[in-house]
Amino acid sequence: MELKTVDLAVEQHGEGIPLVLLHGFPLNRRIWHPIVPLLEKKSRLILPDLRGFGDSPQEVEEFSMRLLAADVLQLLDRLNIEKAVIAGHSMGGYVALEFAHAYPHRLKGLALVASQADADSPERRQARLITAREVRSRGIRYIAEGMPSKLSADAAIQTQLSQMISACSVPVVVAALKAMADRRDANPWLPEIQVPVLAITGGEDQLVPVEKAYSLIKLVNKGWVIEIPEAGHMPMMESPRKTADALFQLVCAANGC
Repeated sequence: MELKTVDLAVEQHGEGIPLVLLHGFPLNRRIWHPIVPLLEKKSRLILPDLRGFGDSPQEVEEFSMRLLAADVLQLLDRLNIEKAVIAGHSMGGYVALEFAHAYPHRLKGLALVASQADADSPERRQARLITAREVRSRGIRYIAEGMPSKLSADAAIQTQLSQMISACSVPVVVAALKAMADRRDANPWLPEIQVPVLAITGGEDQLVPVEKAYSLIKLVNKGWVIEIPEAGHMPMMESPRKTADALFQLVCAANGC
């Protein structure tokens, strides 16, 4: 089946080893801005908006983690990047796992930030579908007002997240919720990943328990967990220095620096 990719909006900073930073749901590339000054002198930072989010095309007739991974591959081709370290936050982690499975020859390292390899449980899947229904009937405000407090305990960060969520369209949010509900269990292909894998987890994460990071790392050939005790679901915004240091560890492990 041919995947109909789109040209993702992207910003770049620095030069050197490519590090692609994929944002989570329902956010955009701006979540990574706090770590840019900490890494741009050490790596080439590539910050795309995933399909439907931020400044990227709003084409959501088809929407799946596999398709989002194909969009990322097209981006690497467009930027003439043969291999990259890819870090995915939350939903971006699901995309990064699909990329690792589908395009292992284009991957130098993998980071999962506040993410997991498990598919949704039946209860979690149903909750996403209910949220999609509520967003369709009540609008973006339904999650723009209720979701930020689950992502971070920091009031200033909550305000930023609410603004990002409010900029999303209803069709995009509904499509993304359904795609996450239908995503595959990535655990079976974790042992196939031959590059270094890092799991960054926040000790105060309300959405993805710390245990998820440790369980997925047990299944990879070379990997480790970095736990940031004071962070919630947004470690790159809540604890940018520790998150940047952790990501640079991965870049070095992937490139022998």
